[in-house]
Amino acid sequence: MSVDLSPASPDQPAKKFAFLAHPRADVAADMGRVWSPLGRIPSAAWDWGLRRLPVPPQLLATIRRRDTAPQAGPDGWMLVVPVGARQLLTEDRRWAIDKVEQSIDRAQELGAEIVGLGALTAPVTGAGRLLRPRRGVTMTTGNAFTAYLTVEALRRLLPAAPGSHIAIVGATGSVGSCVVRLLADEPLGATLTLIARGERRLASLAASLAPHDTGVEVRTATSLDAVRDADLVLLLTSAADALIGSTHLKRGAVVLDDTQPRNTDPRLLTERPDVLVIDGGVAAIPGIDVRGDIGLPRGLAYACLCETMLMAFSGHTESALGEASVDHAIRMRDAARRFAHLGFTLAEPLSFGRPVSWPEPLSEPDLVAAA
Repeated sequence: MSVDLSPASPDQPAKKFAFLAHPRADVAADMGRVWSPLGRIPSAAWDWGLRRLPVPPQLLATIRRRDTAPQAGPDGWMLVVPVGARQLLTEDRRWAIDKVEQSIDRAQELGAEIVGLGALTAPVTGAGRLLRPRRGVTMTTGNAFTAYLTVEALRRLLPAAPGSHIAIVGATGSVGSCVVRLLADEPLGATLTLIARGERRLASLAASLAPHDTGVEVRTATSLDAVRDADLVLLLTSAADALIGSTHLKRGAVVLDDTQPRNTDPRLLTERPDVLVIDGGVAAIPGIDVRGDIGLPRGLAYACLCETMLMAFSGHTESALGEASVDHAIRMRDAARRFAHLGFTLAEPLSFGRPVSWPEPLSEPDLVAAA
């Protein structure tokens, strides 16, 4: 397929950007993406070394728009914060935040004016609110475009389970609450279970749906047990390891896993072939050249990285930190349309990194049987 790479005309001059990531559950494998020999170091040694040695931020990838002159240099960079996922969640928070701050320092040295907080660097910094303000630097969690793209994926999945039970795990988080509010005007025609730890925030979020005529029965729960009856499960949690395994899911369930590190157990592939797991939050970017191994097939990027790009290409000067807002999600949707010649559309589905097909809509006999 040919791609129209004619440049768009943003309202503000484009800016350089940097996006922060970190090693996930398998630290050695992810550090091996930076430089392959690093992948031979045992993960236990990495855990020790990253905590006790002054390991600096690492450059993982350079990123360039294909509609700009090559001599202009990179439009952005992807940096690795040298802290493992478990360390980000379990070590002293001030130490972890300092590692993120050092990575932002490195981003500024490279010339970045927009900085995106990827994966767990957002929740560990209080969605960026615990970071010190920096003159000339605009920051984002990337959660708004992630929420928008998640709703796009749900629209693709809902016809395969109409009139069903949808469960959203991590519903009160930054992405989750935005997804729920974006869904408020969707004709879901399903039972919607919102799952999170805090009952008060759950109740408030559920109440916000009351004025909307969605034809949905809204439930709340504080336990993962609530997903056992769900036909469609959306994961939007912040954890270092898999939360959802074979015993949690009903037969034929579909799971949209929007988490990094992923919160679905890879053993689902062999233990539950009846279950379809879709890797969420992935966009197609055929007009962007990413030079480096970011853990996705060429031409794809995570939605949070895409939001960082869109803000940079649009010349944004206002940070998007804290809880993702519906207004900012709509702004990012509009920016994605403005830069559609570069991509920023929902990618064809992957499952544990492997290409799969979207599930087929239920036929009329299937609907009768389900009823």
